[in-house]
Amino acid sequence: MSRRRLDRHDATRIAFAIIVVFVIAQVTWWIVFQQRTVHEAAAATEAAWERDVATAADLLAQDPTALPVLLARYPHLRLADGATPRLEVDPAVRRNLAERGRASRTMLSFEAAFFALVILMLLFFIASSLRTERELKRRQQNFLGAVTHEFKTPISTLRLLVQTVRLRALTPEKQQDYLRRMEAEVDRLERTSEQVLSTARLEQATEPPPLTAAELNHVVQGLVGRLRPGLEVRGGQLEVRYSPEPLPVSLDAEALGLVLSNLLDNAVKYSPGERKPVTLTLERQGDLVVLHVDDEGVGLPSEERERVFDRFYRTGDEMTREAPGVGLGLHLVKTGTEAMRGWVRVADGPGGLGTRFTVVLPRRVTVGAAADDGHAGVAADGSAA
Repeated sequence: MSRRRLDRHDATRIAFAIIVVFVIAQVTWWIVFQQRTVHEAAAATEAAWERDVATAADLLAQDPTALPVLLARYPHLRLADGATPRLEVDPAVRRNLAERGRASRTMLSFEAAFFALVILMLLFFIASSLRTERELKRRQQNFLGAVTHEFKTPISTLRLLVQTVRLRALTPEKQQDYLRRMEAEVDRLERTSEQVLSTARLEQATEPPPLTAAELNHVVQGLVGRLRPGLEVRGGQLEVRYSPEPLPVSLDAEALGLVLSNLLDNAVKYSPGERKPVTLTLERQGDLVVLHVDDEGVGLPSEERERVFDRFYRTGDEMTREAPGVGLGLHLVKTGTEAMRGWVRVADGPGGLGTRFTVVLPRRVTVGAAADDGHAGVAADGSAA
């Protein structure tokens, strides 16, 4: 199957190469042909003028008084200098013919170049679209493989644990251990299901979700309390650095929970070892409110940073990848942040260790007393409203 796909891709590239060569050859031939046509037309005009000179000389030899009539009949001729009356081609007319020839050749060259450029740009656009479609198809295949793995593995583990509990007498400690492992597998199924369902909801939404005024420190504190136990079970050691000043923002609580959950899950997932330190930092930067998630994991190559937010994108091969996931987490982070009129970026972690994901939200000028956080309003300077 992979060989057929490779052959098909090669055939597509060969076809595009043939089209490009054909267009360039056709345009080159057209330029040469038109240049030759212009040159031949100019040469024919010059020959006609020389014949007119010879005819005028014969008529002038027969009747020297016919000079005014000949000048009127042949406006491209003039009286040559000398004692004997003689007609010649006017140099100004020759220069005009040469200038028209150069203008025609220049115009034809520009037209041919423009034609070739348009064709090549269209071919590039088509090739880029085909490449994007192939990449999306590859990601979708990876997604199907990942979803199959993410559902099949926990279900198989749960079945094995349930059968063990049913068929064997276990000590209370062993029972608790099995229950913890069952809970972890159920959490894994729940995370995968939530990512798939959240992606479907966001893509089917025709309008952005309504935003409410809130104080980010307070909202994040509630979310962290809910997410921390699941992270600690997987070895995550979360440190939260709240801002000393209020951070008024407009947000959708569900979208922010999705963003924070996926960022923290991603930080723990790609941190090796049993101890997985993760730092969550909230701060104000001028008129922006910033949320950093730093890990000490394997890091992210610079060439991958723009693509990790694409739907279904995952680094590596699904058959050899060890980290769980379906390639939707960071796509949901980007989509959810943009739904709150913010943006997300990725960089190296502090000191070049690990990775830092940064969510940026616009800062509200004020937060009213009726905001979701239940706090008093916060003015732009951070004082109580």
